Amino acid sequence: MNWTLHFLGVGAAHAVELGSSAAVLERDGEPVLLIDCGPDTLDRYLAAYGVPPRALYITHTHMDHVAGLERLFFRLWFDERLRGQTRLFAHAGLISLLQGRVADYPNVLAEGGVNFWEAFRLIPCHRGFWLDELWFDVFATRHHMPGTSYGIALAGSFAYTGDTRPIPEMLARHAGGTEVIAHDCGLVGNPSHTGIDDVEREYPAPLRSRLRLYHYGSAADGAALAARGYSIATANVRISLAAPSPLRPDAG
Repeated sequence: MNWTLHFLGVGAAHAVELGSSAAVLERDGEPVLLIDCGPDTLDRYLAAYGVPPRALYITHTHMDHVAGLERLFFRLWFDERLRGQTRLFAHAGLISLLQGRVADYPNVLAEGGVNFWEAFRLIPCHRGFWLDELWFDVFATRHHMPGTSYGIALAGSFAYTGDTRPIPEMLARHAGGTEVIAHDCGLVGNPSHTGIDDVEREYPAPLRSRLRLYHYGSAADGAALAARGYSIATANVRISLAAPSPLRPDAG
């Protein structure tokens, strides 16, 4: 099987021209899992695959990562073939935040009678989750406030941080081999995001060689990161991945 990570968008919240940061794990060209759903993610996903995602993982609830969920709700609810078919995975600690951000508006339909999550199969998780007989690890990251952001990894294949400060201890645990690491990075860091100086201070050279940087502030910023010798992700690019490792004894 051929495994790829397809970046739909790679921009920070204000970098709308780069697309909202989101990626799709693909197997033999078919989508397995969408990671995050910002304002323009559904349009980009439909342009690539023609149908809504059947599985979606949310890293955190800032609007540039979840604002597309309302449109996805309407797309699923008004097609009975799709209603309830999209599995939405999120860390259990995010459920109340996710409810408040996207699902609590009175009467999701003007006519009433429908709860937001009825369009989805909402699956809270903690250490990780199963999908298509694959075990995905979920791990805490450092973004904004503790307990509000969680990355995802598929052992032997990839890790995707979501928005974060440097997390060397988590990547050593969940991507300590040859995995591709999709990592939040801009030219300058701040209390919620990693900067390139943070990368060079916190991560050893072997790990830095496996980074694919995304969530940067502009095309010029991306070019500057690349000029420093780093691999950057760009919208609509597919990155080849190794096949997932055999399941660990403690998986699940």
